[in-house]
Amino acid sequence: MQTFRSYKAVIIFLIVATLGAAVIALCVGRFSFVPSEAFRAIVDHFRGGGENEAMENVIFVLRLPRIFGAILIGACLALSGAVYQSVFRNPLVSPDILGVSSGASVGAALSIIVGGSIFFRQISAFAVGLLAVTISVAIPKIMKNSSTLMLVLSGTIVNGFMSSLCTLLKFVADEETQLSTIIYWQMGSVASVKTDTLLAVLPVFVGGAVILLLLSWQLNIISFGESEARTLGVNLKVIRTLTIAVASMMTASAVCISGTIGWIGLVIPHLGRLLVGSDNTKMLPCAMLMGGLFLLLIDTVARTATALEIPLSILTGVIGAPIYAWLLWKQKAKVT
Repeated sequence: MQTFRSYKAVIIFLIVATLGAAVIALCVGRFSFVPSEAFRAIVDHFRGGGENEAMENVIFVLRLPRIFGAILIGACLALSGAVYQSVFRNPLVSPDILGVSSGASVGAALSIIVGGSIFFRQISAFAVGLLAVTISVAIPKIMKNSSTLMLVLSGTIVNGFMSSLCTLLKFVADEETQLSTIIYWQMGSVASVKTDTLLAVLPVFVGGAVILLLLSWQLNIISFGESEARTLGVNLKVIRTLTIAVASMMTASAVCISGTIGWIGLVIPHLGRLLVGSDNTKMLPCAMLMGGLFLLLIDTVARTATALEIPLSILTGVIGAPIYAWLLWKQKAKVT
C-alpha cells in the first residue's frame, strides 16, 4: 500500500510540474506576459477574438503548438527508450538502436537537397526512418537467427550505413544554404512544430502509447529472460516484434517533426526506475511524464537563455551526460 501511495504521489507531482512548466513556457520569451494575461487572451480567443491580436498569435501560433510538441515528443522518446531497454534487457539501449534516427536524417537531408517543403521533409524523414527499421528487422530473418543480439547487431549495421549516407548527402549539399539546414535539423528543434503537424502524428503517439502501456506487464515477463517468458505462456516473438514496431514508429514520428534529439530515451527511463522501480506497469507512465517535462524545460531554456535559440541536442547532451554518469556511479555496485 505504501508503494502504491508513493507511486501515486510521483505521478501527481509530475503532472503538476508539467502543467506548471507549461504555464511558464507559455508566458516567457521575447514577448513575455503574466499568466493572467495569457488566460484572458485564451478565453477571448475562444469567444471570437479579443483586443490583443498580437498576443493571441504568439500564444496559439507559436507557443502552444511548441509546448504540446515538446511534451509529446519527450514523452514519446522516453517511452520508446524504456520499452527498448526492457525488450533488449539492456540499460544502454536507446530508441535509435535500429537506425530510426539515422534513417530519418537521411530522409530529411535528401528532402532538403531536392528543395522539398517542410511537410515533404517530415514525410521523407518518417518514411526512411521506418525503412531503416524494416531492414534492421529483416536481416535476422534472412540469416535465420532471431536472437536479440542479432537484432542489435543488424541495427548497428543499418545505423552505420545510414550515417554514411547522411554524411555523403552533406558532402554534396550546397555549403551556403543546404548544409547548414541539414546540420541544424540533426541538432533537434521544435521551433517549426505547428498544429497541423501535431494533429498528423497524434494518432501514432496516442495509439502507440496505449498499446505499449497495455503490454507493460508482458514486458515485465520478457525482462526475466526468454526461457521464463515461454514458461509463463508469453509469445515472446509476437510481443517483441509488436513492441519494437510500435516503439520504432513512435520514434520515427517524433524524429520526423523535431529532428534528432539525443539522451532522452537513454537517461529518462533510468530516472523513472530510480523513482518507482523496474515494474514496467509503473515505470512506463512515469517515464512518459518525465520525458515530456524534461524536453519542455529544455526547450524553454533553449529559446530564452540566449538571443539565438540553442539546438535541443546540445542542451540534452550537456544535461543528460552528467545525469547518466551520476546514475552509473549510484548503481556502480550493480554494474558487472
